[in-house]
Order: sequence, then structure tokens, then C-alpha cells
Amino acid sequence: MDNSRMTSDPIQRSMDNKMATTIVRVIVQVTEEHHIAKARQMAKTLAEDTGFKEVTTFYVATSVSELANNLFFHTTQGGTIALVVVRRNGEIGIEVVSEDNGPGIPDVKRAMEDGFTTNGGLGGGLPGVARLMDEFEITSTVGVGTRIVARKWQPCR
Repeated sequence: MDNSRMTSDPIQRSMDNKMATTIVRVIVQVTEEHHIAKARQMAKTLAEDTGFKEVTTFYVATSVSELANNLFFHTTQGGTIALVVVRRNGEIGIEVVSEDNGPGIPDVKRAMEDGFTTNGGLGGGLPGVARLMDEFEITSTVGVGTRIVARKWQPCR
């Protein structure tokens, strides 16, 4: 079953007090392990189609892979990865939004420390995403869920 959706309806959204225009939106439901690879591939394709340089494309794809892994391995119901191509002030970017409905992160500050892990991994996932992307925001409430927004920008060609 294909759990992704793509829309191209222009939508205005506010980011960092600047208006950005949404060009394309792809949503991947992550409920099974193979959805991690699907989300990564869709991010890679979207970044390539948007004209991102090869290294920047891999930054976006790696970040999406890590966020999708977290949805699969740290939640009971999975969540969604939204990939959004946006433009603002002479830049084009990809916004990645990862959302789930629980269990939430009890200590976000600690989760952002290199080496901190709750499932025996290396503990570099969230801090790595923050380093690879240009912008990173995380909100989490225990028992409610987590929302992560990360953006990568480049000048328009």
C-alpha cells in the first residue's frame, strides 16, 4: 500500500518571520520499517529534482532517514514525514516535518546531546540532524507526541 501523498497547491506559511511559498508537498506515513527507506528515497529524489547539490541532497536524505527511524523505533503507531519544497527571499529549500502522537521525549535537551540514547543506539541521530540541516526546531510533550521541523536552504538558480 502506498502511504505517500504529493500536492502542489501553493500555500503560504510563516517561517522565521519571513513568508515562504510552498511549491510541492510529499507526505510519507511511517508505520513499517520499509517506510524508512521510502522516505529517504523520496527526500533524495525531491532534493535532486529541486536542484540541490549532491552533498546537500545527501544531508537532506540522511536527516529524513534518521527522523523516519525515530518514528518507527521510538513510537508505537509511527508517524509522518512531510517533505515540502519552499521558496523565500531568493532561496529554495526543503522543509522536513516529522510528527507523531507519542510517547514524547521526556528531556529534549538531553536527547539533543551527542551519545545520549534510549534504545542502545549511538545517540547521534537528533544532534546529527540538527548539524546537517540549516534550521532545526523540536517540540515534544510526554504522552502527546513530538514534532520536529528541519530546513535546508540554497540560493535559487
